[in-house]
Amino acid sequence: MTDLPVAIIGAGPQGLAAAAHLLERGLTPLVLEQGKEPAAAVAEWGHVRLFSAWPELVDKAAARLLEPTGWQAPTNGYPTGAEWREHYLVPLAAAIEDHVRYGTTVTGVSRRGRDRLVDAGRGEQPFTLHVRNADGTEERLVARAVIDASGTWRRPNPAGADGLPALGERAAQAAGTLDHAVPDRAEPAAYAGRHTLVIGAGDSAFNAVNELAAIADDHPGTKITWAIRRSISSNTFGGGEADELPERGALGVRAKKAVQDGTVELVTGFRTVAIDGGTVTAEDGRAIEADHVVVLTGYRPDLGFLSEMRLDLDPTLEAPRDIAVQIDPNIHSCGSVSATGAKDLAQPEPDLYLVGMKSYGRAPTFLAMTGYEQVRSVVAELAGDHDAAARVELELPDTGVCGGAGDFDDPESIKGGGCCGTTAPSEELFTITRSPITLS
Repeated sequence: MTDLPVAIIGAGPQGLAAAAHLLERGLTPLVLEQGKEPAAAVAEWGHVRLFSAWPELVDKAAARLLEPTGWQAPTNGYPTGAEWREHYLVPLAAAIEDHVRYGTTVTGVSRRGRDRLVDAGRGEQPFTLHVRNADGTEERLVARAVIDASGTWRRPNPAGADGLPALGERAAQAAGTLDHAVPDRAEPAAYAGRHTLVIGAGDSAFNAVNELAAIADDHPGTKITWAIRRSISSNTFGGGEADELPERGALGVRAKKAVQDGTVELVTGFRTVAIDGGTVTAEDGRAIEADHVVVLTGYRPDLGFLSEMRLDLDPTLEAPRDIAVQIDPNIHSCGSVSATGAKDLAQPEPDLYLVGMKSYGRAPTFLAMTGYEQVRSVVAELAGDHDAAARVELELPDTGVCGGAGDFDDPESIKGGGCCGTTAPSEELFTITRSPITLS
């Protein structure tokens, strides 16, 4: 199979970086991208500013591939998604364009002549990838290995607190009154002078609250409600100054200020069960009337096209089992996540690797530099350089955020320690719909 290409699913940051590493080692990549352009998912949130600085957003092998073209790596500042694409991802895709196919959707991955049940000679057979082209035609491609860097962008989690779409949620999305996109202050028409409800508690929700607060500053009458499922605790607004990625910490600080200033009304313990027109109802019967609902509750991987593959995934996160314990938000403490490589990502199906956002399954807080280290190690393993594959060339920054293992409803039970500090209450008071409470 040495003459066959390595199939890469997805032409996003990690997929393109994987192709660069393969070319550097004399291997042939075949990048299959569903969109019509490179980093198509990034283009959809191009207005959002990243909290990683430029040096953390450029893969080293990709930079080495680009330098002979006259490209110069940006070094200062924090780009938006659009700037990341324009100044790095699009030039990288152009440099390897002979190895990238756009408008190509992978519908299934298997082994030649072997379904999932067959053991005999399984690892000796190449992978088959069934794809659907933009014109509707189908093909069967063959590869020596598969690197799945398809991400999770097109699989957002629903508003429903039980992990299923709330009653009426699909109808609201079809009607255009609900979406999963961070608002853009440069395009305020859908939000100005109206009431928007944000559901979610992570970095994307922080971004949404901050964008809407900026719109409210310019457009009187704009109302913002922010609903989260948990109670307020020490990590509700992120790690703040304790975050070793300062711009990530600043996201939560700005969102916290918007609540303190009264620009945003915070609703806690709100677990959505139904959406009927403009009425969003929680399991306890509380209801919020809004013109528009922005759902930012995380993402989940699409495993459907891997149904013929033998996978060993954590039953909770749907991430490779060997990394799940470090990234599970139920038990994860602070930023103590190690870099992951080929050994951690290996599956029972030889030469199949899930990398990038998809490798984290449903877990949050994935960093581009984590993905770059993953593909460096995976490609080294595929090239037979086992020492390089086992070597760790990345030290991840602490988040300053304690996921904790406390009770779902009781912030005081969250376990502190390390960069999490203590959960002792501060003197800050927040007025929310239930009552004034003390911020831990």
